[in-house]
Amino acid sequence: ADPVSPQDSEYSGRPRGIAPRPLPEAENTLSVSGLSAVSLDTRKCNFTNIGERTNVAGSRKFAKLIAAGEYDQALQVAAHQIEGGAAVIDVNMDDAMLDSKAEMRKFLRYISNDPAVASAALMIDSSHWETIVEGLKNAQGKCIVNSISLKEGEEIFLEHARFIRSLGAAVVVMAFDEQGQATTYERKIEICARAYDLLTRKAGFAPHNIIFDVNVLSVGTGLAEHRRYGIDFIEAVRWIKQNLPGALTSGGISNLSFAFRGNNPVREAMHSAFLYHARNAGLDMGIVNPSMLQIYDDIEPEMLQRVEDVILDRDEEATDRLIAKAQQVAEAVSAAKQAATAPVSPGSDGASADNPLVSSAGARERLVQALVKGKGDSLREDVMEMLAELGEAVDVIEGPLMDGMKRVGEYFGDGRMFLPQVIKSAKIMRDAVEILKPYMESSGDASALARPKVVIATVKGDVHDIGKNITAIVLSCNGFDVTDLGVMVPKETILAKAEEIKADFIAVSGLITPSLYQMEELCREMSSRGMVTPLFVGGATASALHTAVKLAPLYDHVYYGSDASDSAVKFKSYMIDAEAFEVEQHAIQQKLRQQYSAASAARSASVAPTALTEAPSDSSTASTVTTPEVSATSSAPTLGFSAETFLRGKVFSNFPVGEISPEELLPYFDWKMFNAVWGIKTEDSSLRADAEHMLRHLIDENALHVRLGLHFEMARSERDADGLDWIVTETGRRLPMLRQTSGKRRSLADFLPFDESAFPSQLGYFVVAVTSDSGHDSCNCPECKMDYEPMLLRSIRVTLAEAASSW
Repeated sequence: ADPVSPQDSEYSGRPRGIAPRPLPEAENTLSVSGLSAVSLDTRKCNFTNIGERTNVAGSRKFAKLIAAGEYDQALQVAAHQIEGGAAVIDVNMDDAMLDSKAEMRKFLRYISNDPAVASAALMIDSSHWETIVEGLKNAQGKCIVNSISLKEGEEIFLEHARFIRSLGAAVVVMAFDEQGQATTYERKIEICARAYDLLTRKAGFAPHNIIFDVNVLSVGTGLAEHRRYGIDFIEAVRWIKQNLPGALTSGGISNLSFAFRGNNPVREAMHSAFLYHARNAGLDMGIVNPSMLQIYDDIEPEMLQRVEDVILDRDEEATDRLIAKAQQVAEAVSAAKQAATAPVSPGSDGASADNPLVSSAGARERLVQALVKGKGDSLREDVMEMLAELGEAVDVIEGPLMDGMKRVGEYFGDGRMFLPQVIKSAKIMRDAVEILKPYMESSGDASALARPKVVIATVKGDVHDIGKNITAIVLSCNGFDVTDLGVMVPKETILAKAEEIKADFIAVSGLITPSLYQMEELCREMSSRGMVTPLFVGGATASALHTAVKLAPLYDHVYYGSDASDSAVKFKSYMIDAEAFEVEQHAIQQKLRQQYSAASAARSASVAPTALTEAPSDSSTASTVTTPEVSATSSAPTLGFSAETFLRGKVFSNFPVGEISPEELLPYFDWKMFNAVWGIKTEDSSLRADAEHMLRHLIDENALHVRLGLHFEMARSERDADGLDWIVTETGRRLPMLRQTSGKRRSLADFLPFDESAFPSQLGYFVVAVTSDSGHDSCNCPECKMDYEPMLLRSIRVTLAEAASSW
């Protein structure tokens, strides 16, 4: 039949006699979504938590899971954030050793298959544009992109913004421009006003789809220029809410407390107090770990006073007061963890083997402690005493002063010292060198007197400079002549300046993924020029592993500095003996490369999971598995039989191995498991002391008995009609063998042949039992079961049984 014209059809789709519905007025609020919609409206919710733990740079646990390909477990990290109150989860795969684009795609696809996690909205977080694009293509719902900025100019900024808008996402705009990172109130509002104008006027963005991050920076560092970082952020947020209508604000809260890393109680109080004031100024959301927050009113009053004095820059002594409070907290935590045997924390006034700052201490140790404490009350006298003892000024620098700086680096790395203290330590070092300077001049030792020259820069593509600036200050205080080239520095500029001033060292920093590529290019260029100048790399994206695997093969003289203090110590070590330093560092790098290669090979060789519905493959390999001979000289127990005897047909049934001495099991006694039996996560020093006393008493009294037994049967594997795997023995036992449906794990059934007619292979069991002659567990009445002594004995026996299994 001829087609009917739509206009002539009664089914034209045009309703008759019904007025179209009035379109609702669009609300000027940001709504994002996963499977569920989330309205980021401060009128309904005064603050939105953005979970930060699915960020490989912010969570070691998550980073390890992604690196190992354990995506199911990584999903649980996301799920826990949602349970903890995160409405949006930040997903970041920027790591030196990961393909961030591929990992972003893979993880977001895993999320889409898990309804519990997929319900939350996503923040696609990367400093790598291609990774952001990949994230947008693989995320469902309306996302937030974190982030874009003006650091590469208006043209690229608008190009990225228009693409993000075309895919329906909101955008976080960082307060960066061509000049670098905004650190002052004036620069923050200047950049945000410019970006707001460009996004609304040229890129077509609705104001409520724009989120400004005006850079949460570290306070309490001891540097005067950092004192207003907290209050400037808060006031910039207030200005944006008043002057850029509809725009939202956000921030990465954990950056604020970086100077106090390792001291969670102080960091939690800082985050909570900062959020209280920032939210009152109009902060809409923040990337924050909810577990690192306290209720504002619950913060201990003195702690609250100290952190607010720093955050709000109330006076010049605020940082010193917070450091003193932080040390009190650290000492209290250490005492709770039985720290009597550990070194005394810096700042403690008590004497110990590690902190003998008492009148009887020698000048060498007083110099070390002056650097640790950042106090030089007797600095000149101690320096002169060491000069008289050692004879040469350079020996004082390379001896006690270097020992002190090494200890500072160790304490800072362990979280027992904080950044402001490191700055003070560096100043003490500088003062000590100034005292020694005339004696180096009079000795005519030009090499000792000359200040080694360092060129330092943030590489091209990155505008972050806080860590680089601190490193420059610490190096200067340690006697280095530092030329700071700033941020966004091309490799050609770095090398030209190094050649011009005949630099002894080159140091580069980078915080974001593009920095890594620039570091690689710098290494290639230095190698092509035949240079031997040591290159030190640092920053959030750099690591010892990345340096060893990706950079060292490109340039023979590249090394990693984990922080400002560590870099200063390594620079000094290089100056003292360059050859020994390089040998040591190359050995460390080679070991890291071997470990990485072994781990990569293991992952590549992992067997793919067998689907439940697939028939097992030929099991000839499994059928050739034999029971290994257990040598009497090995660390494993001597079982009294040989594989040869067994394979010739003699099958042992309930073979008794007998007893082993509990003393032999002590190296395998796992105190973490012992704690788990009691339901505690952190070690209780009193409980452990009681357990050790009871365990020693039981062993001395020969009151503990550990027995082992073996049993062997011929067996095969079967698969039933439902696709489930079983091991079936010749005596009729049927053992269900569960198979994990994802990941790279096998079922035990895969190691026995699938044979319906015979029992062609061996199945072995072993059993351990720990009993005691103690009367503590002789009674099973409810009252005795809850007594301390019987519970202590039970936990010892359970843990000892696990130790026997490991043995």
